[in-house]
Amino acid sequence: MKKFDSVIVGGGMVGLTMAVAVARSGFSVAVIDSADLSKTATKNFDGRVSAITLTSRRILENIGVWAGLKENAGPISHIRISDGDSHLFLDYDAKMISDEPMGHIVENRFIRENLLAAAREYPNLEIFAPAHYEKITYHPEQVEVSVNGATILAKLLIAADGKKSKIAAQAGIKPVIRDYGQDGIVCTVRHEKNHQNTACERFLPAGPFAILPMQGGHHSSLVWTEKRALTPLFLQMDNENFTREVEKRFGNYLEKLEVIEPRFSFPLALYHAKRYISHRLALIGDAAHSIHPVAGQGLNLGIRDAAVLAELLIGQRNLGLDLGSSIMLEKYQDLRKGDNLLMMSVTDGLNHLFSNSIAPLKLARDIGLAAVNKTPPIKKFFMLHAIGAIGHQPKLALAG
Repeated sequence: MKKFDSVIVGGGMVGLTMAVAVARSGFSVAVIDSADLSKTATKNFDGRVSAITLTSRRILENIGVWAGLKENAGPISHIRISDGDSHLFLDYDAKMISDEPMGHIVENRFIRENLLAAAREYPNLEIFAPAHYEKITYHPEQVEVSVNGATILAKLLIAADGKKSKIAAQAGIKPVIRDYGQDGIVCTVRHEKNHQNTACERFLPAGPFAILPMQGGHHSSLVWTEKRALTPLFLQMDNENFTREVEKRFGNYLEKLEVIEPRFSFPLALYHAKRYISHRLALIGDAAHSIHPVAGQGLNLGIRDAAVLAELLIGQRNLGLDLGSSIMLEKYQDLRKGDNLLMMSVTDGLNHLFSNSIAPLKLARDIGLAAVNKTPPIKKFFMLHAIGAIGHQPKLALAG
């Protein structure tokens, strides 16, 4: 029998962020995951990248992870948003709000690799992986988890087990799910011209087509939203025909393109747990919410979940209070649910508004983008929201 302050089920990027954040503050923590975590840090695991906002970067800096990521992080200095081939657009310039980039594009494999390396530095953080929990029992004063023949006791269980969380379901927490009928096709391209640290998002009838600047200037990651029925066709194409399809959507502003294998796809859906908490249980990351990647905010919301929950746990310990108290958990839900719902509403609305070719709507969209572009106060507000600077700022995002 082993005792910990908290146990986290899910050793993905959000789960490990949570684990490192509390371990660095002296809490004992166990992480349980069914996968071999070292294999999730390989190049061919899923091929995706994440846009790390300025706020998330500061959190990762303050838990000692960012230093190892910097050399593989491509800064975002500009974001250009357009509706197809329209000459009206919205342009974000980082200099409007900060001397720093609005964010960075980092391959998920590097994020996992550095989080795992940081986690292994703490003797008070124990990883059970690959491992399957057999049973979870919620007692009045603690949670009991059976895993690989051992019994783990903790004051708080943190579910970071992704969309359609089994732990949430077992706790009777029901989600709202909306399947978009779209897939995200992901690949990397090499281009002749330097991207100048500019991220581009082109809204096309099938969905947004994002071009994300990677480190070095001549590589970008594509997140191509496509109708699910057509995804197999594009994935099975030979490289020459697939490159031609990419070029149609990409444009020629970066000149000659070369698609770098492999390609990946993943289904797009909205997922939101009706509650983030239960008795001695907190949901974080995709276990609580999963949004459309149109704004590149999914991981950032999860990182802020982890930072806020870590801040509350530190406060509980400093006051000598129960780490799994219902009052603390209610505060966590209050602090995070509004932020997550707002971003969910924005991304859901953008996807529905732009994923069509209806002429009157297209005209209204173009005029709207141009109007925001010419209204600095509104544009600045949207930029601050995009980098995570609106709403509650956890101490991990402010210190250092």
